[in-house]
Amino acid sequence: MRILETLIVTFSMFSAVPMPQIKWNERNMRWSMCAFPLIGLLIGLAVWGLRMLGDYLQLPKLLLGAGCSLLPLMLTGGIHMDGFADTWDALASHAEPLRKQEILKDPHIGAFGALHMGMYLIASASLWASLPVLRPLPLFLLFTLSRTLSGLSITRFPLAKNTGLAYAFASSADRKAAGRVLIALALILTGGLCFCGDAGFGMAAAGWGVFAFYKRMARKEFGGLSGDLAGWFLQTAELWMLAAMCLLSAGEAPVL
Repeated sequence: MRILETLIVTFSMFSAVPMPQIKWNERNMRWSMCAFPLIGLLIGLAVWGLRMLGDYLQLPKLLLGAGCSLLPLMLTGGIHMDGFADTWDALASHAEPLRKQEILKDPHIGAFGALHMGMYLIASASLWASLPVLRPLPLFLLFTLSRTLSGLSITRFPLAKNTGLAYAFASSADRKAAGRVLIALALILTGGLCFCGDAGFGMAAAGWGVFAFYKRMARKEFGGLSGDLAGWFLQTAELWMLAAMCLLSAGEAPVL
């Protein structure tokens, strides 16, 4: 029952998949970050199915690329893209960390957030449309590793404040135990990517590279982690991993 409640809490918060309503408490939120990668697996399966259907129907590559770009946003309800846009608005202010935190709380999107969100969607759709080979294993690992690292940051990074989404999940989690599970999972997923050849190795390097930058940026620019920054990381890591998969997949056989 506790496992089921943990899954319901995780999917209720981080996806748009309809879930039963239950009361959230420390017991069912304790391991929610460890269940977070399962949403990535669902997204990977959905994108894979869409791509296979599009290839079967011989849909235009541009149309199919746009669908692959938008489908993850539809399945998550755009929660991570919201943090992505808010973070760029805050970074563009070049203000002090406390002022940047205030900008993150502003419910209105600014010019720089809208600009970067538009650029992101164009880049994502173009990369999906240009992907020469779509192999299922790297695709599933892309969406699961990004969420594993995002969950790891919530259990390991210092928090900017004692309020907000990141604090709610971090304070309810067993940060040490959940962090160890996520580290082990991240290493397993990384090994899986490296097993996929040059494209997988490049994807792993891109994901961990963004993670290292994210850790430094959160501390230097904002004084610590917040839910919006975690969303920024997830979207940014997935875009860079997708770019690596696209650029390094040329000439590879459609296996794994």
